[in-house]
Amino acid sequence: MHHELVRARAPLRLGFGGGSTDVSPYCDEHGGVVLNAAIDLFAHVTVQARDDDQVRLVAADRDQVWQAGAVAPLPTDEPLRLLKGVYNRFMADHAGGRALPLTLVSYADCPPGSGLGSSSALMVAMVEAMRRFMGLSMDAHAVARLAFDIERRELGLAGGAQDQYAAAYGGLNLMRFFDAARVEVESVAVPDKVMKELEASLVLYFTGVSRESAAIIEEQTANMRSHAPKSIESLHAIKASAFEMRDALVAGDLPRFGALLDSGWSLKKQTAHNMSSPMIDSVYEAAKSFGVFGGKVSGAGGGGFMMFLVDPTRREGLKRLLGGFGGVAQAARFTTTGAESWHVR
Repeated sequence: MHHELVRARAPLRLGFGGGSTDVSPYCDEHGGVVLNAAIDLFAHVTVQARDDDQVRLVAADRDQVWQAGAVAPLPTDEPLRLLKGVYNRFMADHAGGRALPLTLVSYADCPPGSGLGSSSALMVAMVEAMRRFMGLSMDAHAVARLAFDIERRELGLAGGAQDQYAAAYGGLNLMRFFDAARVEVESVAVPDKVMKELEASLVLYFTGVSRESAAIIEEQTANMRSHAPKSIESLHAIKASAFEMRDALVAGDLPRFGALLDSGWSLKKQTAHNMSSPMIDSVYEAAKSFGVFGGKVSGAGGGGFMMFLVDPTRREGLKRLLGGFGGVAQAARFTTTGAESWHVR
């Protein structure tokens, strides 16, 4: 072990286009494509060595604490399954099955169930923190892959792979998912002024409703497995729109990009019945009446954050309008930095 106190962080993301095509079995059978961008909200992790033969796990933003004698593997039941899963994998792979006494603390800059990929960003930040804590060398692809493997395979939590790769790489990326074993991440070169204009046009709105994405994703997955024609056709169209969105951004055409966000949201609602809600629909209709270029619900849907694009001179007016629905409207900034860690001592 090289360090006794390590911190790490990994960015959350906005999914613009192609969401849900990164979920198996669709990506295994048809190949998935997602366009997303990392934003300057982060999942944070601290790992500290202990000298009392205990393992202490803390989700500081949920006020959850779990502590027991250092054994490996830890039981992967709630609470703090994600933290236990990461600990177990690193002990098995890099500590010869021994149990290292440590404290692992996690928290994110947004509420859980926000639709910004916070649980997967947390996995990536934990993997990055443990990698540095144990003196291991891993690139962004390996960090994302391991986080995906622990979250989806070992812990069995439903979902796709875009969140882990967005958190590990940072930046604006077009990602291709061929199957669980093969992912290609292509950085999209957009003129700096276009990214600044996109930032100036963007409004995030937190509905105040946190949701469990697993139930929505499980319905989507069931529709994929049964090859429900409406669902599969929607996913094909969602995938195609990811390329169109990339092209609109590269060309600096934000009204077109906003219109594609809007049509993508209409398509996405056809992949699972609980993707939207009367509250989300009423907020969306009010924003459309206000004159936004387009918008969507971030992540699996059902609640969490919505995003809208509007003329920058009207952004404050849109924030006031959205605030009237009882949630919180805010700006967002992009970040080109992916997961990073540093040792404190």
